[in-house]
Amino acid sequence: MEAIAKKIENPRVRIAPSPTGLFHIGTARTALFNYLFAKKYNGVFVLRMEDTDEERSKKEFENDILDGLEWLKIFWDEGIDPKNPKEYIGKFGPYRQSERKEIYKKYIQKLLKTGMAYYCFCSKEELYAQRQYQMSIGEPPHYTGKCRNLSESTIKKYIEEGRPSVIRFKTPSKKISFNDLIKGKIEIDTSLLGDIVIAKSESSPLYNLAVVIDDYEMQISHVLRGEDHISNTPKQLLIQEALGLPLIEYGHFPLILGPDKSKLSKRHGATSITEYQDMGYLAESLINFMVFLGWNPGGEKEIYSLNILAKEFSLERCRKSSAMFNLKKLDWLNGFYIRNKSTAKITELCLPYLIQDNLIQPIFEKGGVLPGIGAVELQKKYLIFGTKEKISIELLEKIIELYKERLKFLSEIPDLVDFFFKKELNYPKDMLLWKNMDEKTLRMALEATKIALTGIEENSWTKSNIEEILAQKTAEMDIANRGYVLWPFRVALSGKKASAPPFDIAEIIGKEKTLKRLEQAQAKIN
Repeated sequence: MEAIAKKIENPRVRIAPSPTGLFHIGTARTALFNYLFAKKYNGVFVLRMEDTDEERSKKEFENDILDGLEWLKIFWDEGIDPKNPKEYIGKFGPYRQSERKEIYKKYIQKLLKTGMAYYCFCSKEELYAQRQYQMSIGEPPHYTGKCRNLSESTIKKYIEEGRPSVIRFKTPSKKISFNDLIKGKIEIDTSLLGDIVIAKSESSPLYNLAVVIDDYEMQISHVLRGEDHISNTPKQLLIQEALGLPLIEYGHFPLILGPDKSKLSKRHGATSITEYQDMGYLAESLINFMVFLGWNPGGEKEIYSLNILAKEFSLERCRKSSAMFNLKKLDWLNGFYIRNKSTAKITELCLPYLIQDNLIQPIFEKGGVLPGIGAVELQKKYLIFGTKEKISIELLEKIIELYKERLKFLSEIPDLVDFFFKKELNYPKDMLLWKNMDEKTLRMALEATKIALTGIEENSWTKSNIEEILAQKTAEMDIANRGYVLWPFRVALSGKKASAPPFDIAEIIGKEKTLKRLEQAQAKIN
């Protein structure tokens, strides 16, 4: 592609989300690609808020976007100051459209003065009827230009009468083409567009005009966004031309589709970045996952850090076709990143979920809330309590280490390890039975297990000794299947059909609690 072949130096790119909803994965991917492009070519990454929709724009959504970007470590060079959101960093502010009305006004007045824009007083009913008629005869809906040539006196009269109006751009009828940095050459017949609405009033621009003005004023050199914006690009190029502004280079990333090839939605597992964070996905795994939704490095490598991506990312390797969202791939990546973090770090990250489910309680020496600190510092700050007994950080780390390999995301941890913190387990007695095992054999297995473990001294209570003693006991007993001993032992300790090996569990919970749980299991069948 010719445009990509040009030497790129110090580009200025931007992400311009609308704070009308939670920060979702499509916007996050666009932010990531712009960030990587800027880093690759020693450029500047700008964040601005397109908050002109006063009814739908909310501060909580803006905060969600800022928090999501910071969590992902997609840091911007210019825009809203993350330390003080009321302030800006960069010399082209303000970086919220709602604060730029006076800037827009001068451009709108210029378009009106040069005749490239005009007031339109057509009612919603008229426009609706017009669209319906055009579709009925097979034409694409477009404005016919009824108000294009109203006299100045008529316009003045209508305005004084208070007639509702909008400002339309006088779209020239011609073919316009541009070289998309990802899709290649795109050509559009502008006569099909009609005269587009660009403002509600002289100080209230709509998207296509505001974005052109902002991109020029902020010296944006490349606009990289989703392909759902392709239809906006010719409109923006025409407005740039009418205002005498330099043309910008555009590139459009492929859409993200669900596995059924329909538009990505929550039913495919897609959700907001905040929700992914709350579920216990790691920022690194989401970055790694998102970059493959439209970019192909051209090799077998699947794991990339943000720093490496900043060196290897290129528009030449961005896909033209749609990218498929695969939640199983995200789970696999997240599991990989969890396994490759230290147990101390994963323990720290799991603590909020264990506390939230009331499995453990932090007891502070001087009160306070859960600090965002590592496990070593954590131990010095407060004690961890289980149901009734103190639980040390070291013990928590042993529990997390045992289940680290099984975790797909951190919020799974309470359901996996809750039995460690309970005084008594609640499970049906039939769960203790292994396959075709009868209750007589079950009683014998539980009693034999309890007797065997009772003989182990406290200072010898290790998983290897427990396993060895039970292996010996099984050999002595008239039980052909080893599962007849180990299955009820594991269920008695965990109360679950699936869990970590019983020897590991027994070592962690200790001799006293192990024997007590065996007795509780016996009580269920006696």
